[in-house]
Amino acid sequence: MIKAVLGLAILLTIAACSGDDGSPKVRFEVEAAPAVTTPAIVEPPVAALTDPVTTKISAIRDVLERDSLSRLVRLANAEENFVSNFAGESHRVHWDLLRRTGFDPLAKLGQLLDGPYGTRQVGDQTWYIWPDFAARDAEDLLPEKLNFTDRARLRELVGDVGLDRIRAGEAYPGVRTAIAQDGDWLYFVHETERDTEDSE
Repeated sequence: MIKAVLGLAILLTIAACSGDDGSPKVRFEVEAAPAVTTPAIVEPPVAALTDPVTTKISAIRDVLERDSLSRLVRLANAEENFVSNFAGESHRVHWDLLRRTGFDPLAKLGQLLDGPYGTRQVGDQTWYIWPDFAARDAEDLLPEKLNFTDRARLRELVGDVGLDRIRAGEAYPGVRTAIAQDGDWLYFVHETERDTEDSE
């Protein structure tokens, strides 16, 4: 009996929706498609800068504002294990040589600190690293894994030659700097150890 009633209701519905020519018309209500169909990629939160890191950045920025390479050298020399190059040259000699080639260490350092940073855990210390790409593992730097904006930013930082090196499995090959969570300025380098070995 219930099946018969349901069948009759369906027939009446179809008949009620029939067009002028007698052909049935059925209407369905469906939910509107969502505006965004691609899931958003959620980046993991980056650790906030510690007070000692903020203090060290302020000291570096004070040097940059004075545009003084001598002050930058003194700041670097005050760090016990700071690295500016892998050739064993003094910071002063190395940065002077870079300036003669058109690379301004002060300007470049300021640009790095103005950009995004990433973090790496090294032993029991968190290292804050600029740019953020330099904190990533080599396989996570592959341009094919990045969104369009990050891919363009990475190319701007390392160029096509750098992208080729990344695709070959190398870590970030561009200019980078890092400060440990306790405020130690660790390095400000523009090359890799392999670059230095290849040039010898």
